Amino acid sequence: MPVELSLILSPKESATPALYRAIAAKKIGIPDSRISFIRIVRRSVDARSRSGIKVNMGIQVYVDTEQAPPEIHFDYPSVERKTPVVIIGSGPAGLFAALRLIERGMKPIILERGKDVSTRKRDIAQINRNGAVNPDSNYSFGEGGAGTYSDGKLFTRSKKRGDYRKALEVFRFHGADESILYDAHPHIGTDRLPRIIAAMRKTIIDCGGEIIFESKVTDFIIKDEKVKGVVSNGNNIEGVAVILATGHSARDIYEILHRQGVALEEKPFAMGVRVEHPQALIDSIQYHMPERGEYLPAAAYTLVSQINGRGVYSFCMCPGGFIVPAMTAEGESVVNGMSPSGRNSIFANSGIVTEIRLSDFAHLKPKYGILAGMHYQQYLERLAYDQVQSHQTAPAQRLSDFVKGVESQTLPKTSYIPGVIPTPMHKWLPRFIGDALRGGFVAFDKKMKGFITNEALILGVESRTSSPVRIPRNVDTLMHPQIEGLFPSGEGAGYAGGIISAAVDGERSADAVADWFARDK
Repeated sequence: MPVELSLILSPKESATPALYRAIAAKKIGIPDSRISFIRIVRRSVDARSRSGIKVNMGIQVYVDTEQAPPEIHFDYPSVERKTPVVIIGSGPAGLFAALRLIERGMKPIILERGKDVSTRKRDIAQINRNGAVNPDSNYSFGEGGAGTYSDGKLFTRSKKRGDYRKALEVFRFHGADESILYDAHPHIGTDRLPRIIAAMRKTIIDCGGEIIFESKVTDFIIKDEKVKGVVSNGNNIEGVAVILATGHSARDIYEILHRQGVALEEKPFAMGVRVEHPQALIDSIQYHMPERGEYLPAAAYTLVSQINGRGVYSFCMCPGGFIVPAMTAEGESVVNGMSPSGRNSIFANSGIVTEIRLSDFAHLKPKYGILAGMHYQQYLERLAYDQVQSHQTAPAQRLSDFVKGVESQTLPKTSYIPGVIPTPMHKWLPRFIGDALRGGFVAFDKKMKGFITNEALILGVESRTSSPVRIPRNVDTLMHPQIEGLFPSGEGAGYAGGIISAAVDGERSADAVADWFARDK
């Protein structure tokens, strides 16, 4: 059996195998020549003390002839002639649902409105050049979902609803770096995630599953309150069940379901802005030193506060990252953040958002009913666009000016490629949002002295944090309570918030389908 050790190391020691190997050998009282293999099982940076930064590392030490653990491997069976299940969406919920269905001996048929990761890249490049927005192929829609080109982070706090460890291992099996299995905040990177998504697609197809791109669902085939399949590109595509894994930006799906009388629920969500600082400034604040040095990662932060009873918090923080245009239609201004695997950009960005309560959009309910929250979200995106009316150019303001309530005459450099235009965001943002954000920034500056600075920039708007609509499901069967065979899943259904939690929920949905089908037979 390997020896389990917990080490407290300097950043240099943790980054240098020869050094932590020697420390491990000394701790267990053997020459390091007897160590045959070291496996890292956990790693986290502790920068809380001003006396010095430490790295907490858990390792397994294999001695003498002890064999190193085998590489992670999954044996997926052929399901070419097995029972078909329709999956709408090829984001993490959809892909992981498909892989789990294959493990359970069922055939997934994934319908994706967007394009494969390679072709999708051209449409994203067009958006960055201030070209037209393809409403079905952009940062939100396409193979891999929104996280493929605008996130890449795998950290989740939702560890009670499924096997998040297995989700990480599936990513590892398909080409992710081993570090995602032990880092406290695992991250693949938007530069590497596309090829991993492509490898997952290959697994699904090689096992007899299907993935149909540019296949937009326009209707659900429902008879006697049981879903039989969907209509896509004029064709009926049938299966014994439908897993609905469309992501939180597929507004047309909510409208189709609502029109067909399928029960939906309104839910609170969050909106705000994206803030961008020089990464060096965040490093100096978090690490308590002028420069972070070569052995430390780009520093991140997590911030939360209550302002007049309303929550304000950081969301999708991207150290060493870029801000990207995340709109899904013309006439919207939507921003998001991403980080490449190296996190080597000179900028750090994060969403700073405040909770949007049901009462905040109650005035829209007489007109839009259960979809009032979705229309309020859309209202803010169009309001932001109206400030600039220039393709994907974003409205922006210096953070210090926003807090003071004064207009910015100039703006600092930004990672946002389409460009920014100074606007008085303190004036046009809805008052309750602006007041909450302003109070939040002041509170954050007390926790991270220097957070409010003339060098920082806010861009509008950060609106796609989560779905404003929940598609209800039974807590035990995960099936829609009204429509037999319909299994809402992931972020778009209101049950996840990020790549890993969506992946885990996709697996749970697949298990629910397989269990239900076995009972139904």
